Amino acid sequence: MGEPVGLSPAPDVLQDLLEDSLNVVLCGMAAGTASAKARAYYAHKQNKFWKILYETGLTPALLQPHQCRDLLQHRIGLTDLVKTHSGMDHQIPLSELRLDARSRLSNSVAAFRPKFLAFTSKAAGQGFLGGKREYGEQAERIADTRIWILPSTSGAANGSWRPEVWHAFADAVRAATFVVPALSRDP
Repeated sequence: MGEPVGLSPAPDVLQDLLEDSLNVVLCGMAAGTASAKARAYYAHKQNKFWKILYETGLTPALLQPHQCRDLLQHRIGLTDLVKTHSGMDHQIPLSELRLDARSRLSNSVAAFRPKFLAFTSKAAGQGFLGGKREYGEQAERIADTRIWILPSTSGAANGSWRPEVWHAFADAVRAATFVVPALSRDP
């Protein structure tokens, strides 16, 4: 049986920030409560997301949550695995990690073809990939898109914070997106 007649699906808590030619799509489990209220990604004042983007050189300036759309100028997109719920990772119903959530993300990545898909929490990465994983680059790909799992930037996850994984990821992004200028062919 399909959806009950007359009921429409719940709206997305935060709209995806995706477009063609992105280097990176960063994907959380779901919008946090502060982010849902602010209508901006990674909006909790104790979240380290914006600081680590700047610290690793993925952004040239320290952005604020209300500037999340500016990430597109730096060829970085944002999404969440679960679009219709908000809260901390452990508060998201496991039923929301169903096949259609994973398919939606896979289809978005296949359509926009970023060089990297990076999960901003181990729970999101494991939920998408279907099992226990360590931080870092994963063996799986979506077409040519490389997949990484990064430590959560949430203040609630300070015990597992490992900025060196974010730095290694930024180094991999730079290495994969560095374009060597063509040599001049003067006679």
